[in-house]
Amino acid sequence: MELNSSVAAIVTGGASGLGAGTARMLAAHGVKVAIFDVNEEAGEKVAADIGGSFHVCDVTNDESIASAIDAAREKQGQERLLINCAGVVMGRRIMRKDRETGARTPHDVASFSKVVSINLIGTFAMIARSATGMAALDPVGDDGERGVIVCTSSVAADDGQIGQAAYAASKGGVKSMILPVARDLAGDGIRVACILPGLFETPMFGGLPPEAKESLAASVPFPSRLGTPEEYAELVEFICRNTMLNGESIRLDGALRLAPR
Repeated sequence: MELNSSVAAIVTGGASGLGAGTARMLAAHGVKVAIFDVNEEAGEKVAADIGGSFHVCDVTNDESIASAIDAAREKQGQERLLINCAGVVMGRRIMRKDRETGARTPHDVASFSKVVSINLIGTFAMIARSATGMAALDPVGDDGERGVIVCTSSVAADDGQIGQAAYAASKGGVKSMILPVARDLAGDGIRVACILPGLFETPMFGGLPPEAKESLAASVPFPSRLGTPEEYAELVEFICRNTMLNGESIRLDGALRLAPR
């Protein structure tokens, strides 16, 4: 897929972090970008910076998704690119032990369900609605491509840490569905791929003290630092441009393998 002004894109979670980095990259190539996020202030700012549009979207709510997609398409036309970056992280052990009484409390189902709903079900819901619109587009290029979908999993899908049961399950689900979704949409000329980021400089680490960030960076074999949203965006660009890349999940992690804790 060529990245130029004839192409429209939707980036979920585009108000910050990996999504914002990707939105900026796409806009730099002339792509018309619609940012979907629940953070209206940050989303409007990024959209203004790149000449795109912002649309409030809760990926756990089908009506919110439909409304945002309709508004984006009215503004910029049917998207050929969908980049799914919306997600949350949560750390919680299976049992909590009270230090004073020793009593154990089980991990609540509600918070587990919320993480899965945003990270996994929200990703699937966006794919289903966006792909339905992409399938009606005229094919482009020698291979008859109609669209490209890039999803965001995590290295936690492969080596989740203690306290990451919900997060790892949600991101593992994203990784696992990539191949069947790619096979399902192949007949319509829509490619699907997935990125598994390691430790990246995102708002998730924004509140950490410098020494904590240094410790995390030191755990990455090479380069021994946190990744940047720009580096994530570079891989998104490569996936978009390379038509043979389909149904694949790619770790972007500096050879990192997460320790148990």
